[in-house]
Amino acid sequence: MNRIRAGFCHWLNPFGGQVYRVSLRPEDCVAIVFWTRNARPLLPHLKELSKRGYHFYFQYTINCYPREIDARSPSLEAALRTVWRLAELVGPECVLWRYDPVLISDLTPVSYHLTRFEQLSQALAGATRRCYVSFLDVYRKTERNLSGLAAYQLRRPYATEQRELLEAFVELAGVQGISIHLCCEEIPAGIKGGPVHRAHCVDPDLIRRLRPELDLPLQPGPTRPGCGCAHSVDIGSYDTCILGCLYCYATSSPKAALAHRRAHDPKDTMLWRPPRLQGVDLDAVARPAPDAVARPAPDAVTRPAPGARGHS
Repeated sequence: MNRIRAGFCHWLNPFGGQVYRVSLRPEDCVAIVFWTRNARPLLPHLKELSKRGYHFYFQYTINCYPREIDARSPSLEAALRTVWRLAELVGPECVLWRYDPVLISDLTPVSYHLTRFEQLSQALAGATRRCYVSFLDVYRKTERNLSGLAAYQLRRPYATEQRELLEAFVELAGVQGISIHLCCEEIPAGIKGGPVHRAHCVDPDLIRRLRPELDLPLQPGPTRPGCGCAHSVDIGSYDTCILGCLYCYATSSPKAALAHRRAHDPKDTMLWRPPRLQGVDLDAVARPAPDAVARPAPDAVTRPAPGARGHS
């Protein structure tokens, strides 16, 4: 909210190290997409965001794995209370439930997911219209974090298991008026029970419904194979979440995340600064963020309008 009130933030590219200045002025933001497991601290500020002219929606993860896997995520009861309050404030069409990543282990076999998904879809009926699903991808960071769970045989679902789960999810969610959207995965042919949609987490259609007054030539911006997202500007940062989910690709270790949290300055313009940027005037080294909206011919009248994307 400090950055919203200031109208800008700085973002550090984790791969190239470049610093970007990102406008957060309402006239420069087509929409803000929040990725989160816990929106409760933001709830008191939603009216201010709307009053300032921002349009936004939420990608909200609720899978509630055993604590051996999700060490510090909100409890199921707390998560459901927050989601229902969020749906009251912004509408269920702006609360997109994420049941991901789906992983198989001795703690979470296929039968676990069938029972848990039915429970969650019933509890979320009326609070959301969509469920986004993906299957575990193991990156180098997650390999290290998962090493302590080797005894539980944690892995990505096999193709046959994926089909079984998707068909069950379609049926269970469909009864509750919730559609299934598969994120960055190939949709198997011939899924029984109903359609499985390609996920668009930064969804051009939803953004257009939020901003019907604008003619939005949003550019495609896939982040990996199978991604259906429109182009956006990311303002998140690796190693800043302390929830400790062992499969997370955005956290190299809980120790690193805790160190970054302790070093966080809420008055800074960047979520976390590496040592090389301590004391540096970021505007002196920053580049302008790329536009998320296609520009017309140079002599036409337009305004840049990047959407701010934040992962959690």
